[in-house]
Amino acid sequence: MPAFVRYLAPLLAFLALAGLLYKGLSLDPRKVPSPLIDKPAPTFRLPTLEQPGRFLDNEAFRGKVVLFNVWATWCVACRQEHPVLMRLRELGVPIYGLDYKDKREDAQRWLQAYGNPYVANAFDEEGRVGIDWGVYGTPETFVIDRQGVIRHKHIGPLSYDDIENEIMPLLRKLRESDG
Repeated sequence: MPAFVRYLAPLLAFLALAGLLYKGLSLDPRKVPSPLIDKPAPTFRLPTLEQPGRFLDNEAFRGKVVLFNVWATWCVACRQEHPVLMRLRELGVPIYGLDYKDKREDAQRWLQAYGNPYVANAFDEEGRVGIDWGVYGTPETFVIDRQGVIRHKHIGPLSYDDIENEIMPLLRKLRESDG
C-alpha cells in the first residue's frame, strides 16, 4: 500500500466526521419532527395530581382546543416556562398538564408555590404515558384540536415570543375552524 494512502485515509475520515458534526450543529433541537402530528392523541387514563382517587384521560379535553403540557418539578426549564403558562391561563387558554416522572408531594408543593396554570394534571409517575406521547424531555407542549388530534408539538420551554407568534395564532385558527 502506498504511504500516502495511509495518511490520506485518516484525513478523509476526519473530514467526513467534521462534516457530519457541522451539519448536526446547524439543526434546531426544538424542531424535532413528531410522528404524532395530525394524528389522534394517544389515549391515556391516569390519576390526577390533585386528587389521586380521580382520573384524567384525553377525553376530558375532547371538544375543546387545548394545550397539553408535559412538566416536572426537577425540570429547570419548566420553572423558566411557568410564568408563560400562567400568562396563557390569564388569556383563557385551557392547559392540561402531565406531571412526568415526579413525586406527587413535590409537584403539589411546586404548584402551590408558583401557581397552578392547569385545568387538571395527570400524574405519570413512571413516565409510560410520556413515552406513548413521544416525549423526549420536559417541558414539551402539544396543541390539540376539538377532535383530539395533535396539531403541533413544541419542544422546550415556551417563551412569550412563542405564544405570541406560534401558539396563539394556531389556537385562534383551530377555534375558528370546524376542526
